[in-house]
Amino acid sequence: MHHSPHLTNPTRACGRSKVFPVGLGGMLLSIEGRPDRAQAMATIHTALDAGVTLIDSASAYHTGADEVGHNETLIADSLDSWDGDAAGVTVVTKAGRIRPGDGRWLTDSSPDHLVRSATASRDRLRLDRIELFFLHAPDPVVPIADSLTALLRLLAEGTVTSVGVSNVTVAELDLAHELLGEALVAVQNEFSPSATQHRAVLRRAEELGLAFLAWRPLGTVGTRDDELTAAFTEVGRAHDASPQRTALSWLLSTSPVLIPIPGARRPETILDSARAAELHLGDAEVSRLGAAVASRAVLQD
Repeated sequence: MHHSPHLTNPTRACGRSKVFPVGLGGMLLSIEGRPDRAQAMATIHTALDAGVTLIDSASAYHTGADEVGHNETLIADSLDSWDGDAAGVTVVTKAGRIRPGDGRWLTDSSPDHLVRSATASRDRLRLDRIELFFLHAPDPVVPIADSLTALLRLLAEGTVTSVGVSNVTVAELDLAHELLGEALVAVQNEFSPSATQHRAVLRRAEELGLAFLAWRPLGTVGTRDDELTAAFTEVGRAHDASPQRTALSWLLSTSPVLIPIPGARRPETILDSARAAELHLGDAEVSRLGAAVASRAVLQD
């Protein structure tokens, strides 16, 4: 009988932490269309109760220009009001994207902004230091080496313990590894059954021993009536699992370093996602889903 690696080893390495295989992405709780505060906190508490120990945030997860860090404050308040042991929860956050309040997402990865942003994030999260801090995105007008040097400064000042890079190419990841050395512990890029364009970055993360946090890990599965959704629905049905939960289980099977961080606006959604950690797919099912993903990728090219 085949056992997926995450069943025999129910945690995954994220820097110095061992975390539950599925994390919670905080963005949807704070941007346009967000739930009210009570529902947002209930969603976070449900994730934690389900075993989730990694929550992903960013200073840019907000709507109005006057509420930078909305998501970080929400998470800090939710951890404070949770009746479990919040010491076992890792909150990762990022700097480099900014939102002027008119719906746009812009980039400012200038060193001064990154340092100021990280310090403010640490204070909002009520931490002595941020365990894992990401460059949210390379800035088209700032050499990425300059942005990465700001991360070195944050490490030296003790504002952060370890660092990661997000939305990067293989070349940018290699440069980060060269400049940051062992302080670089993670990369965060988009990856899902419907978006596999960063597979080379995932493979490089494996080679470098880095965690790969997959954002928007469900992609279009369950939202489009297409062959991809059909494949995940059918395989899931045999396990009494939603296509979304099946997609996350398949992602976990694709790499031992991959940690999906699905977003959620409702407690039910993250509970369904978290249960992917205990969904066992057989070899034939993993292969079949891989084939559906590959044929979808060919259509995109």
